[in-house]
Amino acid sequence: MEAFDDVGPAAERLGLLVPPVAEAIRGWGGPVPVEELLHVDTAAEKADTAVLVAHYGQWLLEKSANCVIVAAKRGGETTLAACVVLGHTRADVNGVVRRHLGARKVSFAAMDTALTGTGMEYGGVTPIGLPAGWPVLVDAAVADSPYVLIGSGSRRGKLIVPGKAIASLPGVTVLDGLAG
Repeated sequence: MEAFDDVGPAAERLGLLVPPVAEAIRGWGGPVPVEELLHVDTAAEKADTAVLVAHYGQWLLEKSANCVIVAAKRGGETTLAACVVLGHTRADVNGVVRRHLGARKVSFAAMDTALTGTGMEYGGVTPIGLPAGWPVLVDAAVADSPYVLIGSGSRRGKLIVPGKAIASLPGVTVLDGLAG
């Protein structure tokens, strides 16, 4: 992604990443070499996709992915899960996600719950480094992308990651139609 001024291997920038993301990259064993996971150093105020697109250009929207945390409820139990969709789409939380997780009700997790559970910052949540055992639902369009720009765990910076690397993360299920 030549449009960014400061891009380098994420494994060489572990100090800029939150601990769970740095640990996941440090122990990387995915289908692509760790050197293919890149870090883009951006200002924290550019963390939101809309702001990033406004600054760098509309082309970036097609290359961006968002990771949202949802709370699925059934029988008094709540399960936290992540959904990863392209930046110009939205996760079908009340349809595909609810059915896949076997939940009665699914909603976006409260910010405090999502941030405490992930160890990440608002606006930077990423599927890399999520807690073991969490379901991670990835839209097929993300998995099929040559690469996507996604959160780095903090508001400062983004990661550039091949879609097949995201599809291979622990707990991932790739779903057609996750993005509605």
